Amino acid sequence: MLNFRHMLRRRAALLLILAGLAVAAGFVFNQGADEFVVPTAIGDTNETPKELEDFQALERANRAFINLVERTKPSVVQIKVTSQQRVERTVPRVEVFPPGEMDREEFRRRFGDDLFERFFRERTPSEPVPPRSTQGIGSGVIVSEDGYILTNNHVIEGADEITVTLADGNKYEASLVGRDAALDGGGGTDLAVIKIDANDLPVLPFGDSGALEVGEWVIAIGTPFNLSQTVTRGIVSAKERPGYTAYGKFIQTDAPINRGNSGGALINIRGELVGINAYIATNGFMSGNIGLGFALPSNLAQQILPDLIEKGKVERGWLGISMGVVDEDLADKLNLDEPYGVLVERIGEGSPAEKGDIQRGDVILKFDGQKIEDMSHLRHVVAATAVGKSVEVEIMRGNKEKQLTVKLGKRTEETLATLTEEEQGLVFAGLRVRDLTPADALRHGYAENETGVVVTRVETGSEAKKKGIKPGYLIQEMEYTPIKDLKEYADVLNKIRNNRETRILLYVKSPDGEGTGYITLNLGTSDR
Repeated sequence: MLNFRHMLRRRAALLLILAGLAVAAGFVFNQGADEFVVPTAIGDTNETPKELEDFQALERANRAFINLVERTKPSVVQIKVTSQQRVERTVPRVEVFPPGEMDREEFRRRFGDDLFERFFRERTPSEPVPPRSTQGIGSGVIVSEDGYILTNNHVIEGADEITVTLADGNKYEASLVGRDAALDGGGGTDLAVIKIDANDLPVLPFGDSGALEVGEWVIAIGTPFNLSQTVTRGIVSAKERPGYTAYGKFIQTDAPINRGNSGGALINIRGELVGINAYIATNGFMSGNIGLGFALPSNLAQQILPDLIEKGKVERGWLGISMGVVDEDLADKLNLDEPYGVLVERIGEGSPAEKGDIQRGDVILKFDGQKIEDMSHLRHVVAATAVGKSVEVEIMRGNKEKQLTVKLGKRTEETLATLTEEEQGLVFAGLRVRDLTPADALRHGYAENETGVVVTRVETGSEAKKKGIKPGYLIQEMEYTPIKDLKEYADVLNKIRNNRETRILLYVKSPDGEGTGYITLNLGTSDR
């Protein structure tokens, strides 16, 4: 009997030891199946089928991103640029006098030439300093098997040498093919194309940036801080963001982008290029990423790529107008369902707009079949239209719609300067004005037969601002001379400047009538 009890105790102890070992080893005993099984979730032996399904879905998503990176990384390159900075440095003339009132010649006689040179150091400008090399770094995206690479213009701006390093470590000297400057008055997209002498390169296909949705996953690949092939992941946090370029609006992403990422790729989950990373927003204290990165849309890049490769620059259509905003008040006056389109404020002399019968005060509603959202949209649509193409333009003149046909010209610095110079020449005493158009009269409640020039902007801190003049005021008289239109305003303005008048008398009319009357402006020399 004692032996039997002893045997049972030993068997029970053995079973407990085996059970403990099984748990420690990560096994579970399945009583129904009478077998040991291995848990599928690490650290959790009691997950439900739903939890297991979620884990497997996350594992598949994780593996999908890893595969996506492996597939797309070879198409992103590092770009190093070297520039010869030519600076003529000079040393200013310095004279150090000894204490006391002793003149220089007496000092020389008493203490000798050596000591004199120590106290009276006379230095003349030095010879020009030899050019000094500076280096910069950025990223690029391979867009053709034979070596064409898309990047930002600001990455290669002013480069004397361009070196491209591929993902496999191979290095090539690159040549500039075409550029579309945006900074320093360039007015373009800030995109550029370079080329290396290579073949059978991995190409990143273009995706449709217009189809991107806010919240969509994207990855950014580039070379921030000289760290090659760096990958970050995030989402599209906004679209259609304005930036530093005249054409196209930016994709905003929270995928971390830092210095050196410029020109790199923004890629969707399909492995397609949807943006060229361009710039970041900072907090003013640190230049690193704060979660706001911006990329130029791939649709824009794909649109101008042929011009950059074939012509080295982008040819854009030109209409020849200065534009204004269609706000809610004007839209209501014109019986539009919502504010859209652009207001024509000025027509360039001899411009396509003038030849096509577009007039001041017209509101352009459609251009080449596209409904115009705002000034930026019209600017982009016109620029994307082929030079010399005749397009249908739908306008609102007064309260009547009208169809016009306009043949676009070519946008050049000379054509742009004609409107810019005219506009700048009419800035006076902090005021910017234009002819009173039918649209202005409707907006501000002036009679159809009113004459004068309407104020469009008043500079902060100017004398006009201090005297209460506001946008929408009508200047009808200047120094007792009636002002009918912009030409007469300019004539009187020239006389005032030539006579160097310091106090100018204006008669202005305000939309509500409260500001109507004579106003004297006391001008400084900068206003004359």
